[in-house]
Amino acid sequence: MQNQTSPLILTFGAADPVGATGIQADLATFAAMGCHGLSVVTSLLIGDTARVEDTQVIDVDWVADQARVILEDMPVSAFKVGAVGSIENISAIAEIVSDYPEVPLILDPFTSSLANQEEEEDRLIAIRELLVPQTTLMLASATELARLAETWREPVTGDTLMLDAMRIIEMGCEYLFVTNTQAELQEIANSLFDESGLVRQDAWQRLPGSFSGAGSTLSAAIAAMLANGLEVPEAVTEAQEFTLASLANAQRLGMGKLVPDRYFWAREAEDPSNLN
Repeated sequence: MQNQTSPLILTFGAADPVGATGIQADLATFAAMGCHGLSVVTSLLIGDTARVEDTQVIDVDWVADQARVILEDMPVSAFKVGAVGSIENISAIAEIVSDYPEVPLILDPFTSSLANQEEEEDRLIAIRELLVPQTTLMLASATELARLAETWREPVTGDTLMLDAMRIIEMGCEYLFVTNTQAELQEIANSLFDESGLVRQDAWQRLPGSFSGAGSTLSAAIAAMLANGLEVPEAVTEAQEFTLASLANAQRLGMGKLVPDRYFWAREAEDPSNLN
């Protein structure tokens, strides 16, 4: 008799030796939410908790082969695409996920903290044209969305959030989740959009400190919630709560930024003060 398996999620992303971002962060988040993570490495990072010093992009054939071999063996419940590494990798990933249109795709490709940002505009255009139309939900900060929008319009002053969000939806992206949509010092506001416009907006107390991996945790948690069968609006809510708790329990592993603790719930259960 075959045992029932946890939902499988395939993530494409960078290998972070710290475990704060990239596939290591994704795998930890998936496991914390009852899923099993499969990974395709798109680049290797050299860095610590303070910064990423260098990036080595993985050859596109290796990226494609990693994914194809896994997908021929196992059925996945969701895809997550993080740091893509190169335009060639974007094209290969887009071709692979196009073979599984029924599988949700969570896109979180922005890599402003990474080294080697040459050809950023070309990569953004490739992401916009090849991956966005296949995406179930894309995660971007308000700043990242504006940077992406500058690949189809001139830089402008004023609030263009709604216009840019709806343009992304028109490209074929089912949902767009934009973080930091209000410049309040004490709060963070996150906004979810679909073809009808603004679906929901959530405000959260801003936590003190500087974190590495908050966005990776959030997008991975959304992927896990979708893999577990939740609808997008509910998945977004649950993922935000999980991410906030991970940040509230973040650890200072080195001399740089704080790293989210995705297993905070396990440590809470082990605390004798929590036992009845």
